[in-house]
Amino acid sequence: MTPSETFSNLLRSPAPVLSLAPMQDVTTLSFMRVIARYGGPEVYWTEFFRVHDVSRPEKWILDSITKNPTGRPVVAQLIGNDIPALIRTAKELQHYPIAAIDLNLGCPAPIVYRKCAGGGLLREPQRVDAILGVLRDAVTIPFTVKTRLGFESPAEFEALLKIFAKHPIDLLTVHARTVLQMYRPGVRYDLIAQAARELKCPVFANGNVYSATQAQQLLTETDAHGLMIGRGAIRNPWLFDQIRAQLRGEKIKLPTGRDVLAYIHELWDNEISPDIKELSQVQRMKKFMNFIGEGISSPTEFLHAIRRVETTVEFWRICEEFLSHDQPMNLEPPAIVERAIE
Repeated sequence: MTPSETFSNLLRSPAPVLSLAPMQDVTTLSFMRVIARYGGPEVYWTEFFRVHDVSRPEKWILDSITKNPTGRPVVAQLIGNDIPALIRTAKELQHYPIAAIDLNLGCPAPIVYRKCAGGGLLREPQRVDAILGVLRDAVTIPFTVKTRLGFESPAEFEALLKIFAKHPIDLLTVHARTVLQMYRPGVRYDLIAQAARELKCPVFANGNVYSATQAQQLLTETDAHGLMIGRGAIRNPWLFDQIRAQLRGEKIKLPTGRDVLAYIHELWDNEISPDIKELSQVQRMKKFMNFIGEGISSPTEFLHAIRRVETTVEFWRICEEFLSHDQPMNLEPPAIVERAIE
């Protein structure tokens, strides 16, 4: 069975589908390898391929497809606004073992949206309409879209839904914040529920999924067909298996401090290259620790300390100080300011 056939079967299955969100400079081949060892999702998304008039698919992103160690399908994500380039890249990527082509309409980074790419395209609905039409014609495997609610206001989502409904896309993933909202509080899960009611295609919910109990509630109240999890999976790689256990009515297994420490060691071993400088190695790991630290006891103290280390010895001293214990950890952020449904 091809990856696209496997993916299509997942979308037709009544069981909820769990996926790993595309995160720039995070969802690399190395990170996919680590996450898979902890159960992992049913579907992975690549980092976005940057598409413009002279672009070629980045080799390191192609590696996450051609060297996929997970045994699960991988969706290739595109970001850009140049229609001929998007068509060219979509056709080229279909020669690789991908599950689907996904269009990024949600990246909130100013350097991206100022170029009218990612979330910036949401300011131009007619352009979105045109891009969806030509990509749907160019893509012979599943074609999916990842969007935010709008650029400035959730009120923009109504018009966007009408555009999405016009095109026979195979999946819409909704990050239930606006572009300008970035990752701040105020996730509008009620609008994901609206999308699930109104669209013919399946809908995945995305945005601040942080626990198995909350994930189950989110699936129930939005009627989403699946979840896309990003930062929560960095913090807690056990989360996918915990959600599956929750949905089966089984007891959730919590990792101990030493389990989390072993996860950090595994990240280090997979993410760090021996030919880069020590400070660069430590800085690379801090990217992950900013998320992992939110779930550690005394997160303020831990993050204050870990953000200031500059050597390998200092890094592991802080990690061991906070994690060399056998107490179970739920790895949830210390103060959840989002309600499950707003």
